[in-house]
Amino acid sequence: MSDRLMLLDSASLYFRAFFGVPDTVQAPDGRPVNAVRGFLDMIAKLVSTYEPTELVACWDDDWRPQWRVDLVPTYKTHRVAQPVAAGPDVEVVPDPLEAQVPIIREALEALGIPIVGAAEHEADDVIGSLATQSRLPVDVVTGDRDLFQLVDDARGIRVIYTGRGMSNLDVLTDDAIIAKYNVRPDQYADFATMRGDASDGLPGVAGVGDKTAAALLAAHGDLDGILAAAERGEGMTAGVRAKIAAASDYLAVAPQVVRVVRDLELGPVDARIRATGQDVVDDLAARWALGTAATRAAKALRARA
Repeated sequence: MSDRLMLLDSASLYFRAFFGVPDTVQAPDGRPVNAVRGFLDMIAKLVSTYEPTELVACWDDDWRPQWRVDLVPTYKTHRVAQPVAAGPDVEVVPDPLEAQVPIIREALEALGIPIVGAAEHEADDVIGSLATQSRLPVDVVTGDRDLFQLVDDARGIRVIYTGRGMSNLDVLTDDAIIAKYNVRPDQYADFATMRGDASDGLPGVAGVGDKTAAALLAAHGDLDGILAAAERGEGMTAGVRAKIAAASDYLAVAPQVVRVVRDLELGPVDARIRATGQDVVDDLAARWALGTAATRAAKALRARA
């Protein structure tokens, strides 16, 4: 059994589970548990397919950190349900899903899967730090393209991308990123900065899409190289230089927003997969009407313990 760490982008997965499983699935108290069941089935499939020996559920302790908003005020603005002056803003989350998040945490704890978050940081930053600091090869499971920047064949870090659904998982390595975007993974954050991302409220450089961003990175290496070339008036058309100049304020701060944090001090995390007693699993399943989803997840984990 070769050791490997799997990092779950928890919110990305339970949102997908919520919309992928009918909300008619309910607990004895009438609370929907479709996201819980779907999330547990995802864990069962991921552990059985990719065979990690260590597993962490990474958490958004702050889904929209103020320091990112201070740099780019539009960051995730459209997803704010309620601003909060003294803490994280409230995110737009369907009520039936919000009610299930505590149950998801309870299920993870019952199965012995550590939940790791960090104050004033997103799950992406927890993932970036754990992956960068890991002594083991790493699988990052996410539907978020921002985490493509972590892919690193030399360190055995790959992304298992759920964007096409759990039945069409994509395993992204260096070559896969290059083939899809014509940039290396270490260039991906600069590529995403220039391209922008409407889902995160990042405007990008107006008029610069995927092809132009990739061509600029191929010619100049990174965003600093592109900015230097634009300043010198070399290696790009006057039109592209004008677009970069017009976005100079954005480009001065956006890279800090797009790049995941890799140096969080998260303390020791015991991520080793362990077997959970059947009585614990049966109690969890009965209390929340999780059917065989809890049993399948526990069985998959037991096989890797």
